[in-house]
Amino acid sequence: MPLYYQYARKALWAFLIYLPFVGTLAYTIGGGNPLFQFTKDVFYFPALIALLFYCYRQNLPIFIAKPLKWPLLGLLLFSLLTFIFINGDRPSDPDLGEQPFLMGIIGLKALIGYIPLIFCAYYLIRSQKELRFFIRLHVVLALICCTLAFIQYLLLLNGRCIGTSGLEGDTLFKASLDARCFVGGALLFNPELGLIRLPGTFATPWHWAWFLIANAFAIVGAAVSETSRKWRNISFLAMTFLLVTAIFSGQRTALVMVPIILMILLFVAAPGGKIKQWIMIDVSLIVLFVLAAKTNFLNLGNYLDIDWFSLNQFSWVISELQSILGNGLGRATNAARIFGEVAIIDNYYAKILYEIGLVGLLAFLVVIATLIYLTFKAYRSIKNRKLRCLAVCLWGFVLFIGINPIYYPLDLDPVAIYYWFFAGVLLKLPQLDSLR
Repeated sequence: MPLYYQYARKALWAFLIYLPFVGTLAYTIGGGNPLFQFTKDVFYFPALIALLFYCYRQNLPIFIAKPLKWPLLGLLLFSLLTFIFINGDRPSDPDLGEQPFLMGIIGLKALIGYIPLIFCAYYLIRSQKELRFFIRLHVVLALICCTLAFIQYLLLLNGRCIGTSGLEGDTLFKASLDARCFVGGALLFNPELGLIRLPGTFATPWHWAWFLIANAFAIVGAAVSETSRKWRNISFLAMTFLLVTAIFSGQRTALVMVPIILMILLFVAAPGGKIKQWIMIDVSLIVLFVLAAKTNFLNLGNYLDIDWFSLNQFSWVISELQSILGNGLGRATNAARIFGEVAIIDNYYAKILYEIGLVGLLAFLVVIATLIYLTFKAYRSIKNRKLRCLAVCLWGFVLFIGINPIYYPLDLDPVAIYYWFFAGVLLKLPQLDSLR
């Protein structure tokens, strides 16, 4: 950690590189210990502290977007009130494994711990050269992770890994660590029953699904903004890998969202002079998506049922609220389950309501709404055509995750990191635009 403090910028790059492989290393080296999931923070927090001191010494602003200052301070205030008066007021019970104080620390970190990545990204990307490195890094990481996932699929397909076929009872239908294969963590692979949920390089299939969705925005942004023909072709290759991986991984959310995101972004962000080429790519993606839907027995009705189930959880949460400050930080955070029983809530905003109450939820929504507005203003102010194409893709990600009602991606790696980091990069683009 002292080393990462000294080399803060390199630590942040290492943080981004390490992130997609945390799940794999947690079970390869860490033996499945859930605390190993926090090893990525060894890169992040020393770098954050170093950058804060650097800005203090250089008299540089820490709140890079002034309108965000008071919404963020309001969210911090209400979160701390919940932590002090709800988590801090409940005694620990070692016999039941209940440690509300530690649950609160994990919950506080999950809620606001990565918001400073907006600040980190803003000061990490200092030139268009570093911006190119940033977007190309995501292309390379996507190619590597999708290749490893394909190898995982082949090992399962040819019987080198048996998946969940050899299990019995309910375990046949659930992702299991006992079926772990090559990379990643828990998986579900029972082709006889039509059940495939692969984790790729992540700890679980749903982490992997949101990695694919997040990278759909990043890779299209790379393809439409790339100045090098070689890297543009590599970006298109990564886009193909991403789509194919979304098909064979079996995650319904990724299978639905990745083709739709690719099609919309390619149409919206396409340079005007090459619109016919981009439309042909769109049509090809639609054909692949239709084939994927048939070969994977995609049932959109079931997908919509999940959406309604997610939204209906608000009524359950309201009935379970014990205080105006919520039920306590970490009480619905999956990462805090090692310190006590947590509620499983499949809607992120319902989860926040459960933990920090209505006022806390409103404070968080103000932060998200302000961020969406500020990043939109940043995108609209960019004159450079290439940077503008990248900006619309990044802003699409900020908007999509910010209003998304399905599951809890802002609580999961890598979206919990990418969301704030991409927003910071987007806020920096107008400044990079002026360096032409």
